[in-house]
Amino acid sequence: MTNLDGLLHRPASPRPATPRPATPPPGGPGANAVDVTDLRRSFASGAEAVRGISFSVRPGEVFALLGTNGAGKTSTVDVVAGLARPSAGTVRVLGHDPVRERRLVRPRTGVVLQSGGLPGELTVAEAARMWAGTLSRPRPVEEVLTALDLLDRGPVAVKALSGGERRRLDLALALLGTPDLLLLDEPTTGLDAESRRRVWDLVRALVAGGTAVLLTTHHLEEAEELADRLAVLHRGRIVAEGTLEEVVATHRAEIRWLAAAGSPPAAVLDGGETSALDGRHVVVRTSHLQRTASRVLRWADDAGVELAELRATPASLETAFLALARTDQEVLP
Repeated sequence: MTNLDGLLHRPASPRPATPRPATPPPGGPGANAVDVTDLRRSFASGAEAVRGISFSVRPGEVFALLGTNGAGKTSTVDVVAGLARPSAGTVRVLGHDPVRERRLVRPRTGVVLQSGGLPGELTVAEAARMWAGTLSRPRPVEEVLTALDLLDRGPVAVKALSGGERRRLDLALALLGTPDLLLLDEPTTGLDAESRRRVWDLVRALVAGGTAVLLTTHHLEEAEELADRLAVLHRGRIVAEGTLEEVVATHRAEIRWLAAAGSPPAAVLDGGETSALDGRHVVVRTSHLQRTASRVLRWADDAGVELAELRATPASLETAFLALARTDQEVLP
């Protein structure tokens, strides 16, 4: 990313600053940027996309919502962004109702949705200038386009951009208003690895400056890199929440091999360990990977068994996420 310090810390515009129309959130310094309490969202069909979730996002932190397709992530972001009303529960953004008090919330919020919806005939520069004209305190357009590596694409029509370039343009528009809250719904979809990491650097710099970020992503590495706290959604409910370490700590490491070799007897495993078939593999789940792996290997050597496709996987966000995504509906409250 080019000149991140300039983008984040220079005055928003060379013209005199105008006061923000919003008042500070109730509670003063340290108040949450987002408070969601018992949120539910249903559709006319009767389907309930969000089923009573609660969470908060603090200034200067990234809160990530994870979940498989249909878990309720985008439905939640739409409500927080003020694009939809909750069916039940309450949502407060920067201390205000994002629908009824939209004029107070919108100038202080940057939003990157899954689909930008910009007119394809506009050029990149025209789209950015048009959006800046709707804002009370826009950053210089050229500065933001430079930071997102789009300045040389200024004369190009939006419809001629690649998918990754459109995504960067969506992010550029969200940053034009110097947001106190940034809503990112799958922000790096379609970006190559280098562009994704540049966006991560930009998000980190914004957070260091006090911006609150609500992030949804399918990239678990992205959540590991950026999230201060996270929640895993499953069928519209939060099934895990906390820091990365707290969420991972609730799950165990895995040792697996082809099922043809058989399973170790109960005497090989401690009481807290389990052995089960998972498709073609035997899977042992343990909180003590090295100790359990040693016992399993000793058992295999003594029994003359070859553990084909042997693999040991430490507990990680991926293993926790996959376990939570397999949670049966009946287990949920």
